[in-house]
Amino acid sequence: MKKLFLSLVAAGMLLSACNSSNGSTADNASATNADSTATAANAPVAKFEKESHDFGKIKEGDKVSYDFKFTNTGKSPLIITNARATCGCTTPTWPKAPVKPGESAIIGVTFNSAGKSGLQDKQITITANTQPAETMVHLIGEVLKK
Repeated sequence: MKKLFLSLVAAGMLLSACNSSNGSTADNASATNADSTATAANAPVAKFEKESHDFGKIKEGDKVSYDFKFTNTGKSPLIITNARATCGCTTPTWPKAPVKPGESAIIGVTFNSAGKSGLQDKQITITANTQPAETMVHLIGEVLKK
């Protein structure tokens, strides 16, 4: 009984020692939150003229292209690191150079309808140094069989 009591006291002291903090963790957390808030306030912003484009009805095998125009309305250069589509039939191209605040650029998207039919909604995910890091645009329409 005495060993059990001493074991519990020792375990309690060990746990309380592990959980104690001198407050530096809280200070670091608030400093990190302040930094991320400042970074978010200065982050670039990709403002798209249109977030979706309806290409209407096309015949199977046709290719359609559309340029999604955007403007960096943030306070720092916008750098796009990737643009990917939901399937291989849709190919996005994006500017490799940083887009300065106030400048505009385009993300070109080409959809190849070969082997497709019916309603199509191709989502393009753009990854950049924005808050949030990913932005999505859509290319929609209908592919008619030949």
